[in-house]
Amino acid sequence: MGAKALRTLLDRVRYEVLPAKATEEKVLAHVPRDVVVTVTASPVKGLEPTLGLTERLTAHGYRVVPHVPARLLRDDTHLKDTVERLLAAGVDDVFVPAGDADPPAGPYDGALPALRRLSELGSPFARLGITGYPESHPLIHDDITIQAMWDKRAHATYIVSNLCFDPRALGDWIARIRRRDVTLPLYVGVAGPVQRAKLLSMATKIGVGESTRFLTRHASWFVRFAAPGGYVPERLLERSADALAAPSAGVAGLHVFTFNQVAETERWRRALLDRLG
Repeated sequence: MGAKALRTLLDRVRYEVLPAKATEEKVLAHVPRDVVVTVTASPVKGLEPTLGLTERLTAHGYRVVPHVPARLLRDDTHLKDTVERLLAAGVDDVFVPAGDADPPAGPYDGALPALRRLSELGSPFARLGITGYPESHPLIHDDITIQAMWDKRAHATYIVSNLCFDPRALGDWIARIRRRDVTLPLYVGVAGPVQRAKLLSMATKIGVGESTRFLTRHASWFVRFAAPGGYVPERLLERSADALAAPSAGVAGLHVFTFNQVAETERWRRALLDRLG
């Protein structure tokens, strides 16, 4: 990928963080105010930690995108209350995945019903993201996930892809969704410069049940990080150059999974930008 194209992607970056005890302090210490911060939600802890951290970071001047998983919404009142709380905090962008809560906390068993309800409420947020899966979802067939993006396109304004470590799979997936006339801008999900030991440590801190799900569904991640030479984010970007730089790909930027290694992720980004000149 040309230096200019890569710089553009690195300037349009989003950092995904988990709402842990030290997350606010880490973000304030290491993340510039022009970097968008997205806050995940836990099926174990519910939406409250996500909403609380979103409010605090927004008050500090960050543009924050909370994750609002449909399966964590208890009922229509909970959805409305969440919308009102986020609007009061100045949030204009939310990410609505289906979520992993099993069983669902309420009537929304997937993202689409929650998205439809948000549209019925007047589409209160200017921007709304949905999930894409370049590498197969652990529970859902690829054709179904791509069809789901088609069904949700009328309610959303952009797509965030889940992690992908295979440049060819990423390129094929982007071409495939564009052939299906899914034209929403795409933020490509990339793991930051995470170390396997730290990823494992993070996984074991997020709750026994949730940690088990995380490790079971993402076992291949640990294999990737432990491979000879380790995982290097820029290597993936360089090998995905043609797919990401093509105008037809509609790539709007990078969505970086920090796994709460915020300082390391920002140092990596700044160092790469410096090398690019």
